[in-house]
Amino acid sequence: MARTTKSRTDWAAIAGNWSFKGRTAEYTGSTDAADGIALSPDTLRSGRVSTKVFLSDTERCVGRILIGYDAETERYFSVGLGGDSSAYTVEESVLSQGRRRQIAKKGNASQLDNETWYDVEVELRAKSIALTVNGILVINQTLPYDPSGAQTGLFARGDGKVQFDGFKVDGTRPKAFVVMQFEETYDNLYREVIRPVCEKRGFQVERADDVFRPATILQDIINGLLDSEVVIAEVSPANPNVFYELGYAHALDKPTVLLARRGEKLPFDISGYRVIFYDDTIGGKPQVEATLDKHLSNIKRGQVA
Repeated sequence: MARTTKSRTDWAAIAGNWSFKGRTAEYTGSTDAADGIALSPDTLRSGRVSTKVFLSDTERCVGRILIGYDAETERYFSVGLGGDSSAYTVEESVLSQGRRRQIAKKGNASQLDNETWYDVEVELRAKSIALTVNGILVINQTLPYDPSGAQTGLFARGDGKVQFDGFKVDGTRPKAFVVMQFEETYDNLYREVIRPVCEKRGFQVERADDVFRPATILQDIINGLLDSEVVIAEVSPANPNVFYELGYAHALDKPTVLLARRGEKLPFDISGYRVIFYDDTIGGKPQVEATLDKHLSNIKRGQVA
């Protein structure tokens, strides 16, 4: 799997007092007790962000990785150590409104050691986020919305010393998950059109039958849908499995691209969605390729087609 690694030493402090030296960032508090935020130039669509975190006082300090900062709304998630007496926290905030709410928390702050460096890593895949501390998975959580594609950075709070070192962004290709009936006609569509177009647009593409394992088929499909940035569904035949998976994708508020053979009558439930109708002929292939490519390009830029 392709991965792009970036280690940052340049920052933009937009809240609180910070000092930066080489690969180390230190939060030195805030005059108005507000949150401390330092932005990295790096965005993350899918992959991992890691750093070392040092808290002088685990009861009074917070040190986290910032994910999905939107400069217009000042909305973001912070994931890492400390907060409201918890050891590990996922929190949603809006800086301009001073509003915050906990999405998940584990452990007690007293279980963390003062004056100690911790290895903190956050993995993001669409709306799924995982927090690992010192190599141990402590939180695996579905977020209320997809923050991918926005800025990353550092987050701190408290009146003690909070330090960060070795901030690194490891980007991976976003995933497109494909659901369709399994037979030769649709297999050809997948191999000759869907997969090549997805890969051209930088997506890691996976079809439901690619993830089957004994006794865990449904969970594997659900995980595939959760981890995907876009779901592509071929809906020509009235296949219950396809519609179940499409319904789950809609419940997750995933961007979806629907394909159907021209002339097919679609069920009422999805007739209001935008559908790429295609001709199952050699001459129809370039048109469906171009239209699918346009949809994926818009989705990757954050514009739902």
